[in-house]
Amino acid sequence: MESLAPVLEVIRTLRGKNGCEWDRRQTPATMWKCLAEEGYELRQALADQDLDNTCEEMGDVLFQIVFIMEIFHDSGQIPISRVMNTVKEKMIRRHPHVYGDAVVKNRTELLDQWEKIKTREKNETFRLSAMDDVPKGMPGLIRAMKVSESAVKKGFDWENIHQVMGTVKSEISEFESALEQKDEDEIMLEFGDILFSLVNVARFAGFHPETALARATAKFENRFRLMEADLAEKKTTLHALSASEKEIFWSRAKQAHENNQSGEKE
Repeated sequence: MESLAPVLEVIRTLRGKNGCEWDRRQTPATMWKCLAEEGYELRQALADQDLDNTCEEMGDVLFQIVFIMEIFHDSGQIPISRVMNTVKEKMIRRHPHVYGDAVVKNRTELLDQWEKIKTREKNETFRLSAMDDVPKGMPGLIRAMKVSESAVKKGFDWENIHQVMGTVKSEISEFESALEQKDEDEIMLEFGDILFSLVNVARFAGFHPETALARATAKFENRFRLMEADLAEKKTTLHALSASEKEIFWSRAKQAHENNQSGEKE
């Protein structure tokens, strides 16, 4: 494991007397925005399965975190060693089956052990709700997943993915009814119910909905760009095409995208 020293050296130079005015002005609060943005860029790189970009974005995320750590360290509030030791001790404490003599036989027992340790650490026995630990500022899909997982940990869940799919179909039916009634608030609420149900489909299927959406969005974007290039080559625009003509261009873009994907895998 490489030391953080090279990154810290750059940060301390940037924040030093002859460094950068912008870097010297930053606070943990202002750096949070940078960290959040870099986190989303890393997510996109992961969704694209782009190793070079993933390497770069991991470095950017690391830089933002170390930058925030250095601000607290420099002010004398939180030494970097305290941060490192705190997370090290917590991870060792939460893995007694690795660092101690605890035995776990399956994933369920492993997760139960993790939650019991967290409960002891945070004295969660006196918390009013299992939802108290879910931050309200999370993006919608991520928070929906966290809320769902919190409910599951307390024993509230469907038995299988087919039951969840039944709920999705039911929610779509309710959404269609709301559309017929033209109740805007109800339409939005029912649409949200569909999304929440689909989040649970993803949970049962074993992937994160944010990752799935990012990959699907990237796929659509790539296909649309290919269609735009095709349109430009034919010296026409979408506005000039009929619905059937648009479908032809879109089908060609889909095929071109699939061919590109196949070529990259060879």
